[in-house]
Amino acid sequence: LLYHYFLFCFQQFLKLLKSMTSCSVVHKPPVRRVAIFGGTHGNELSGIFLVKHWQENGAEIQRTGMEVKPFLTNPRAVKKCTRYIDCDLNRVFDPDNLGRTVVEDIPYEVRRAQEINHIFGPKGSDDAYDLIFDLHNTTSNMGGTLILENSRDDFTIQMFHYIKNALAPECCPVLLIEHPNLKYATTRSVAKHPVGVEVGPQPQGVVRADTLDKMRKIVKHGLDFVHLFNEGKEFPACTIEVYKIMEKVDYPRNKNDEVIAIIHPKLQDQDWQPLNNGDPLFLTLDGEVIAYKGDGTVYPTFINEAAYYEKKQAFVKTVKIELTAEHIRSSVLDRNSS
Repeated sequence: LLYHYFLFCFQQFLKLLKSMTSCSVVHKPPVRRVAIFGGTHGNELSGIFLVKHWQENGAEIQRTGMEVKPFLTNPRAVKKCTRYIDCDLNRVFDPDNLGRTVVEDIPYEVRRAQEINHIFGPKGSDDAYDLIFDLHNTTSNMGGTLILENSRDDFTIQMFHYIKNALAPECCPVLLIEHPNLKYATTRSVAKHPVGVEVGPQPQGVVRADTLDKMRKIVKHGLDFVHLFNEGKEFPACTIEVYKIMEKVDYPRNKNDEVIAIIHPKLQDQDWQPLNNGDPLFLTLDGEVIAYKGDGTVYPTFINEAAYYEKKQAFVKTVKIELTAEHIRSSVLDRNSS
């Protein structure tokens, strides 16, 4: 009888130990310095309008215990209402460009990237800003999309989980751009936690109230999450569905490198919808349908994005995966109690 009693106690102890281990909290440093970038592309107006408004009246983005800085990233392109002046600012935050010697003919956006890295970085250092929201518009029918750069960033995954729940039942897809061969070197990558906000459809050089409002809500909920985290709220382990980038698909072209087929009507505006083998992709002006050839289901996005014609990209293929973030809490509580 005594043996069975000790065996029962030992089993209960193992269960308790297992539950304590599964619920262990990962302590993360508080997020004190946050930037909101608008105008990384000078013709994507929602972020530009919001950042300029918050620079004049930033009450709605301020939260206790943190600094939130709205910042216009590419003012020359904004003034001309063009995507960029010399090159894409959202592709030059790599070591070569950030370390490039400044000479008279250096591209404007490379020089601007170095200035941004000086203010909000240096990239990859302890002195870099904790979090950057980088606000973008797309001509594609992507809705309000969050862009994740690192599948192991528990803090950002937890934030996206919070934002998605806050916006429900409205859909808020997450695009994971982590890929071994596709290197973006984004403006927001200066921060420890880079967050892309991509809202559409909206034409270049146009601002729509509904699109701007959607972007505004995403930023609000993101800031609310940071505030709650800094105040000591624990966020249990969570899982989110994301669309992981797999491949960029170009338009069909002729020997002169000219586009010879356009997005098929059945694919147009179908961002995040399943695409299967045999489904129509492109349509030539002679009426020929070019179908998708693939083994499994993929989920296209950035379909017919206006800015990507020059990048030879008709859409991006993604697959659905799940990411899990650990139970997190701000380490500020540990310092306060020590």
